[in-house]
Order: sequence, then structure tokens, then C-alpha cells
Amino acid sequence: MKVLITGSSGLIGSMLVNALTDQFDIFGLDARESDNAPDVPTTIADGSDYEAMSKAFDGVDAVVHLAANAPVETPWPDVLKNNISATHNVYEAARQHRVKRVIFASSNHAVGNFEMDEPYSRIRVGDYEGLDPGGYAMVDHTAAIRPDSDYGVSKAFGEATGRYYHEHFGLEVACLRIGTVNAQNSPKGSVRTLATWLSHRDLAQLVTQCLTQPLGFEIFYGVSDNTWRFWDTDHAKNTIGYAPQDNGEDYRE
Repeated sequence: MKVLITGSSGLIGSMLVNALTDQFDIFGLDARESDNAPDVPTTIADGSDYEAMSKAFDGVDAVVHLAANAPVETPWPDVLKNNISATHNVYEAARQHRVKRVIFASSNHAVGNFEMDEPYSRIRVGDYEGLDPGGYAMVDHTAAIRPDSDYGVSKAFGEATGRYYHEHFGLEVACLRIGTVNAQNSPKGSVRTLATWLSHRDLAQLVTQCLTQPLGFEIFYGVSDNTWRFWDTDHAKNTIGYAPQDNGEDYRE
């Protein structure tokens, strides 16, 4: 299977390139040259320039769309150009080049305002008094969109666009509401991360399952099997066989 990874030189992109090259024929798409870019054939093009970026989709079977401005505080002009316009271009290029499947890196920030509500507001700061792990409703794929930022709005846009392209053009789409992925591959650093961490190997497995299992349009949460997680993983387990291996609780000091 030929798989195009946009943002292939970024943190998640480079990790996935390294994890997936044994199973897939990987290609990259990046906005600029990078000294840290993985050693795979890579198209250098601005994602908001359709004519330039769409050439990378020729002959591709599936796309993992990671490229975006990732900070939650990203100003609106950059969100509009690099997260919204570029994401629409990815879906349209997939349609035009008859790519069968798009894996869209959405974000937990598309539903981030649930963390203002109990018990999630308490869990994120480590106040577990009176709570049992998993003894509360998980935020799942049926939850209302509640973005917490312009960045979150852009991820909700990407999910809605994926639904449109699935229902009107038959594109197979998985939207991954990714939790906390970091370079150190550890949930250490904040109490919230103990609940929201997604390990590198769990992310690689989730993406692999999305690429290889039957798919229509789906929303999955990218989170490890953390004791205090508040995002659902059952839907991904039941739909594509996602089986997370890691637990942030194992790193609690």
C-alpha cells in the first residue's frame, strides 16, 4: 500500500514514517525542507497551494494528514491557511487522484471544552476524590463538537469536511482525536497528561488499523489505555481492533 504522510518531518510524522516503513510504501509531503526529514521520497509544497501539493497524491492509496499549525494558541490567519485551507486541499486532492482513504489527524481540542465539566475538570488536575477510574461517562465519538480554540475549530472543520467527502464522493475517512503525544514518549510533566497520553506505539498501531481495516467514516480517540482517561476507546476497539498497550499510570511518581 502506498501511503502519503503530510507533515512527514514533524514530531508525529517522522515517528510514523519510522514505525510504518516496514509495512507500507511511505511518501512524504512537507511545506519546507528539513534537516530532520525522514529518508523517504518527499514532495516540498505549501499545503494551501492546491496545484503544487496535489501532485504528491498521484498513485497513492491512502493519506495520513498530519500537516498543520499544532499550537492551540495559533493565530487565526495561520489556522485558516495551514489548517483549514490545506485540509480542504487534502480531501479534494484525494478525490481528484482517486485515493481511497484519508486518516485525518484531528485533536481532542475539537471537544476540549468538555474539560470544563465535572468530572473531567477534576481529573485533569488530579482531584480524584470520590471517583473511580472509568466510573463516569466517557467522551465518545457521539459527543457534541465543543472546540476550545481556533485550532479546535479547524479540527472540527476537518472532521466535517471528511464526512462530506465520504457521503458525497465515497472517500473512506478516519478522524483521530489525538491526545498528548510528545517527543519523550512519556506522560510525565503534568497530571492531565497521565489521562491524555498517547504513546508512540499505540499511535502507530491506531494508524495501522485505520489503514488496514474496513472503514467508512469514523471518529476515534487517540489515547492510550490510561487508568484515568476520559475519552472513549471502545469504539476504536470494536470497529478496527485498536488494542492500546500503554498506561500513563505506570509513570506516576
